[in-house]
Amino acid sequence: MDDLIFQHQSQHWVLSSYKAIFWQEEQSLIVSDLHLGKSAHFRKAGIAVPAHLVQEDLFCLQKLITRYHPVRIIIVGDMFHSVANNDIEYFRLWRQQFSRVEFILVQGNHDILEPMVYAGLQVKVEKHLQLRNIYFAHDAADAVAQKSYVISGHLHPGVVISGMGRQSMRLPCFYFGEQYAVLPAFGKFTGLASVAPAPHEAVFVIADKQVMQWQ
Repeated sequence: MDDLIFQHQSQHWVLSSYKAIFWQEEQSLIVSDLHLGKSAHFRKAGIAVPAHLVQEDLFCLQKLITRYHPVRIIIVGDMFHSVANNDIEYFRLWRQQFSRVEFILVQGNHDILEPMVYAGLQVKVEKHLQLRNIYFAHDAADAVAQKSYVISGHLHPGVVISGMGRQSMRLPCFYFGEQYAVLPAFGKFTGLASVAPAPHEAVFVIADKQVMQWQ
């Protein structure tokens, strides 16, 4: 697992190729858009989707916890895709091995479970979160009035890399603009939306298990 340390807003952010950020000053692991339960939701509708995706995503999260030993995990929205299903029960069992780690969910548009479900999973739900000079919101558009720097998700950002012979591919990225940052979607069963950064904005592409600054 290769990572890259990026200093921004007087803080140190470790950008992981597993599409997560470790905030050194707060000893916090930050992820967004897990969409746990999405594959089960599609299978229930009769669409053939692999059943092991939630296990793979949680295994990646487990490796991040083991590597960085965070005191808390901040999920910047869309932790679960929709209504309760078997994938959520799988998370309940997985969560038990990290009972000392605080889980905070900044509520996203897909986080519609009843409060008692989150409580039973030991997940604290907040509509917004402020730590030091950083404000967390699922959608940066909902925090335009904030004076603090915003860290968000929701967009599933990616950039298009072009090669020879008109070849191109779209890769997930971390985006750091002047007023807000956008994390890549952590979940494997998610799409990508292309971003068009200005020349002075920082973008870090995830490719071949590495994080590289994109120019």
